[in-house]
Amino acid sequence: MTVDDRVDDEVVDEEDEGPRPNGQRILIFSAAAVALLLVGAAIGMLITLASVDQTSLNPGEDSVDVGFAQDMTTHHLQAVNMASWVRDNTSDKTIKLLAFDIEGTQQRQVGMMAGYLDIWGQSESRPPGRQAMSWMAKDASGAHLHGTMPDHPGMQPGQLMPGMATADELAAMRKKTGTDLDVYFLQLMIRHHEGGLSMAQYGQDHVALPQLRNLARTIVVSQTGEMAYMKSLLAERNAQPLPAN
Repeated sequence: MTVDDRVDDEVVDEEDEGPRPNGQRILIFSAAAVALLLVGAAIGMLITLASVDQTSLNPGEDSVDVGFAQDMTTHHLQAVNMASWVRDNTSDKTIKLLAFDIEGTQQRQVGMMAGYLDIWGQSESRPPGRQAMSWMAKDASGAHLHGTMPDHPGMQPGQLMPGMATADELAAMRKKTGTDLDVYFLQLMIRHHEGGLSMAQYGQDHVALPQLRNLARTIVVSQTGEMAYMKSLLAERNAQPLPAN
């Protein structure tokens, strides 16, 4: 059953039983969405645990695999938070479904990466002293490559990774309503996807674990497609993407 089918079923139920208050409908939709996301994340972690040989040599804290999983998790979680807010606050059905899809997809991927990190005995987030994306200066064996991180040299500790929204931008998004909210969400999410692509592309080429490398490839493919779709939605609303950050 698709999301559209579920929405249509709600309309039929309301005709049979009388209309529900708007607040009740939103609460029911939000509760169902949260339940689906939690189930998806749990399934992702279980699949991860089943697919990894726990007796194999675990990658170290400074490895490409651990760095990719930690930094991509941080990047994904901001997208999940933005999408969750917009899903509950937009009145545009197209934007609501888009936000629901992004939230669910990236939450499941976070669940998978959390499973790998747990197996390896690593924290879900990057250690405070480690420079963001520093693992992008290494190959799959952990050896340092010549030069600096591709595309993003000289990142400082605490600096936001490419594409991530600032606290002020997130606050501004939450103050918007209607079409202004939809446009700003599309602009922030397009930039967010673009910023995360360099990590995913590096991951698919240099991560050692085959399952995690496949996940990186999946992120590249799915986010490239989503960016094209969001740009078309933005053009329909007579708006342009934000410049890269």
